[in-house]
Amino acid sequence: MLRGIVFSLGLLSGTILSQSAFAEAATLEIVVSKNQQSMTVYDGDKVVMKTRVSSGKAGHETPSGIFSVLEKAKYHESNIYSNAPMPFMQRLTWSGIALHEGHVPNYPASHGCVRIPSGTAKALYDMTDRGVHVVISDEPVVPVRIDDVNLFTPLKPMPSSPLLPDADLRPTAMKKAADGSYKVASAGTDPVTTGSVQPAAEQNDGAPLRILIHRRGPRETMLDVQGMLTDLGFDAGEVDGIAGPTTREAIAAYKRWKNMPANGPLLGKDFLAALYHSAGKTDVPNGQLLVRRDFEPLFEAPVEIKDPEQALGTHFFTADHVDRNAETAEWHGLTLKNEMTDDEMKQLGIDKPADDSAPNAAAAALDRIDIPKDLRDRIGELMANGTSLTITDQGLGPETGKGTDFVTLTHSQTNLAVAEADDNSQPKPARRSKSSYASGVGLY
Repeated sequence: MLRGIVFSLGLLSGTILSQSAFAEAATLEIVVSKNQQSMTVYDGDKVVMKTRVSSGKAGHETPSGIFSVLEKAKYHESNIYSNAPMPFMQRLTWSGIALHEGHVPNYPASHGCVRIPSGTAKALYDMTDRGVHVVISDEPVVPVRIDDVNLFTPLKPMPSSPLLPDADLRPTAMKKAADGSYKVASAGTDPVTTGSVQPAAEQNDGAPLRILIHRRGPRETMLDVQGMLTDLGFDAGEVDGIAGPTTREAIAAYKRWKNMPANGPLLGKDFLAALYHSAGKTDVPNGQLLVRRDFEPLFEAPVEIKDPEQALGTHFFTADHVDRNAETAEWHGLTLKNEMTDDEMKQLGIDKPADDSAPNAAAAALDRIDIPKDLRDRIGELMANGTSLTITDQGLGPETGKGTDFVTLTHSQTNLAVAEADDNSQPKPARRSKSSYASGVGLY
């Protein structure tokens, strides 16, 4: 929905607002520079608003990365810091990072949140909807127009044609269990028996897609194992990336069939090699593409990353002016500096870091991703204004969970700073450590 947003240059001293603008909330992008203690709101590459801010002080640093607005409240009080008022709060993580009105000196002073001057915080609050992206960076970054054949193109809908007759694509949706809790379950028809996948939740409702491409890890390997075992006649249970009892029994049965030792690692190299061979697969994919919409998982599929020994870096792209009839869209992108430890790089099989300072870094990362055409077409049929794509080396982190878009952190931070936001607000999922994701626990 288009919103008319009219800004006055005299709204607040110290806040610079652009000329009157009419912007769609879905296409807005908020960019915070911690080094400059500034915030700029963009619609594509056009500046809508500028203001100074105050981010987290030493010991309570505001995390850098890619976030989105999860929840909004005109008035909010912190349960951590003596009911400190947080007017016009826009939550970025369920662990306690938010944008809100507050005292803004010319230096970092908060407990992790991003404080915005009085008046400007209300203008920003009135401008945004849930789901608006917020990029927090050390150095200032600016979205620029990118024309690249590897970016997704909107397509005219073709409702009568089957979608992706490919058993490797694993659609998912959040379904409610009998006890009222949410669990991940396969959606739509079984591609093995019907030759098509058409999950009901995939009807194009106009909401923007959130797309993440990252290197595959243990969770994605377990998804493959579950799918291949089931295809071979071993009931591995739900294809969810979690090694539950049914999956473990299927793995043990396959090992007995192949006269493989029962002890040792659950997914050893010999086991994986034999299973992929049994399934008729020669190339093991090294990348994964995941899609969310309206804060819920939609589907995911494997992709190929070329030159895997070199880091991809972290790149963020947003689409606007999506015209399905003309099959055109405008994409803007930016690159964030991503810091990984030596251990993280080793675990991901990376020998060379990414050159985030290169002028074509985002385009170079795009060129290294090989996405099957049927997957591109499926995304093209679902694209809407505000659709975003994140490319990064690391996968689902501890801040990506129920009720979030993909949250990408660009610094090695197991725990985020304790922030001023109310850590007990609802809805709030249980926090998970990185190790829980590495062991296969996730939302897909």
